[in-house]
Amino acid sequence: MIYRAITFIIACCFLVGQAHAQDDIITLEKIFSTAEFRSDYSGQKRWIDEGNGYTMLQKNEPGTGLDIVKYNTTSGEKSVLISASSLVPSGASEPLRIENYEWSHDKSKLLIYTNSKRVWRQNTKGDYWVKDLETGALNQLGKDLPASSLMFAKFSPDDSQVAYVSKHNIYRETVADNEVTQLTFDGTEKIINGTFDWAYEEEFGCRDGFRWSPDSKKIAYWQLDASPIKDFLMINNTDSLYSYTIPIQYPKVGTDNSTCKVGVLSMDSKNTTWLKVGEDESNHYIPRMYWADNSEEILLQRLNRKQNVNTVIICDAASGTSKIIYTDKDNTWLNVVDDLLFFNKGKDFTWVSEKNGWNNVYKISRDGKNEALLTPGNFDVINIELIDTKNGWIYYRASPNNATQKYLYRNKISSNKKLERLTPENQPGTHSYDISPNGKWAFHTYSKAGIPPITELVSLPEHKQVRVIVENKELKDKLAKLKISKQQFFTIEKEGISFDYYMITPPNFDKSKKYPVLFNVYGEPAGQTVLDTWGGRNYLYHQMLAQQGYIIMSIDNRGTPAPKGREWRKSIYAKLGVISSQDQADVTKLLIDKYAFIDKDRIGIWGWSGGGSMTLNALFRYPKIYTTGISVAPVADIHLYDNIYQERYCGLLTEKAEEYIQSSPVNFAKNLEGKLLLVHGTGDDNVHYQNSEVLINELIKQNKVFSFMSYPNRSHGIYEGYNTSRHLYETMFSFIKNNL
Repeated sequence: MIYRAITFIIACCFLVGQAHAQDDIITLEKIFSTAEFRSDYSGQKRWIDEGNGYTMLQKNEPGTGLDIVKYNTTSGEKSVLISASSLVPSGASEPLRIENYEWSHDKSKLLIYTNSKRVWRQNTKGDYWVKDLETGALNQLGKDLPASSLMFAKFSPDDSQVAYVSKHNIYRETVADNEVTQLTFDGTEKIINGTFDWAYEEEFGCRDGFRWSPDSKKIAYWQLDASPIKDFLMINNTDSLYSYTIPIQYPKVGTDNSTCKVGVLSMDSKNTTWLKVGEDESNHYIPRMYWADNSEEILLQRLNRKQNVNTVIICDAASGTSKIIYTDKDNTWLNVVDDLLFFNKGKDFTWVSEKNGWNNVYKISRDGKNEALLTPGNFDVINIELIDTKNGWIYYRASPNNATQKYLYRNKISSNKKLERLTPENQPGTHSYDISPNGKWAFHTYSKAGIPPITELVSLPEHKQVRVIVENKELKDKLAKLKISKQQFFTIEKEGISFDYYMITPPNFDKSKKYPVLFNVYGEPAGQTVLDTWGGRNYLYHQMLAQQGYIIMSIDNRGTPAPKGREWRKSIYAKLGVISSQDQADVTKLLIDKYAFIDKDRIGIWGWSGGGSMTLNALFRYPKIYTTGISVAPVADIHLYDNIYQERYCGLLTEKAEEYIQSSPVNFAKNLEGKLLLVHGTGDDNVHYQNSEVLINELIKQNKVFSFMSYPNRSHGIYEGYNTSRHLYETMFSFIKNNL
């Protein structure tokens, strides 16, 4: 009896010990099926009173819903401006679920966005309500229009009206009496008013397609005619007894785009004046448009089809006449300028260009005749945060000495000789900012590899913490208990070019042993992988693999958007997939030589989207280096991708036909020697499932054995449906265990 009791106690102690031991192990269940590693989020914050106050969404206790709370920036004193209980529509029992909100200019009314639905990547259509703080009234906009069909609702500058888009037409609704006026009538699936087609949204970030004039008397808007675009048909085999097709307006390489023009709607006459921007509408893009700091003129950017000439045009809103005031050119490609801001009472605007070899900010006069460099030094400006015209400062993010990090800088507009870093030197990593209009405060979010983000309110320019908004303490405590290794960052040189890479080693790492290595890759101009920032799900997944005995590494090749100068980014022009995969392979060989603990016979690589393409290029072009690869949602043949993206980096098909062949991994599939897992969602509207089918046919033709996993009706992110993300990563993990 005593023996059995002792045995029972020992067994219990052993089980408890096992349970505690498992606390330091990462599993796919913990990453994907529980909320164990969920990061806190501060919700939408809005500056008011030039930054002397701000509002936040906060949970209503003990009730349901979200209150909108006002904070005094200096003191932190708070008060509930709008309670969740006041946001219960007539006849309903629950308050509106606030997905986004905007204040009227006089802060007397609130525009609430709710009940949203997805349009391609984001939820950009839904329902809108207006809450009147003075009367307490809560009114839905567009009541007679279909539910969840309104897009981009916004107050007019005088707050008397709200305009929005529904079913590709623009509407105006008066706030006082909810009188709805339809302003355009030709909207269809082909004629698109006030918003954009798939390609403009994906490649130029264009979604909201109209702008109120400062005097509230006019609306400038884009109109796209998608008639020239052919439909790509996706097929749904699982959601009904009979399959059905889903048409996507998708312009493939070398095919026609939507034509685009900008019109100005008069609120009085309801007539549209079309702007005369010159050139054939089918051979240019208009990716950006602004009221030119008044209600009489509009400024827009016009890109040619090759996207290497960006023409700045100023147009008369009444007559539609236009004149070119500035032109930027490059022999590769130009990026759209997002940081165009008018200042100095509309006499000047900012322009961002790489024409001197670095991404710098310039001041351009309104007539385009004068320009001056605003940011000093041989480094890239990542983005402008604020133009403080009252005090004469320009604030921007940059990282002159480390391309894996981001910091806040400023210098005087009038004298660009002195560069001042505001981010503290003792906080290496990635920093983002939302600076108040008066330049005195900022919401500052900071993270680094392995450290979840903290969001705080800081005062500027001293960058002093005022209060913490989100600390992520619970997540940090959980991470501290894990048996994980530090993500280490390094540089290595090849032929005078410096490459950044990171490495995660197993927790029980022994440099006298040999380890398999898995490279995570992206490698295209849309993103970096080697970033000193909180990596979220992928960081945890890679740490899990390290716990299983794998070394995880990643390299940023030339062509990635690292702040390392124009030559770094644009050297891959018309050689996308060629130079980038060569860099990956060359640096991998250098690392094999550098580190004796790397098992050169067990080198794996995996990536998604562009990273999936790079994985194929690595396996097919360098089969003696890479033995195993996982390619998720890849572009196998770049002829099959959208023309705005592909022609930007590869040139026009009529001029670069051979380059398109050389840059497509499918044409090198015959060289496959290692193990390949190919993964694709059949409902991918971005990189079509067609890519994998074309590659599969070629692999069959070449008698190459490979593994394949398709996910029915999943999009490019392969996350829709219960347990999808976990299943995908389980599949990849199983493949890694069996083949690497």
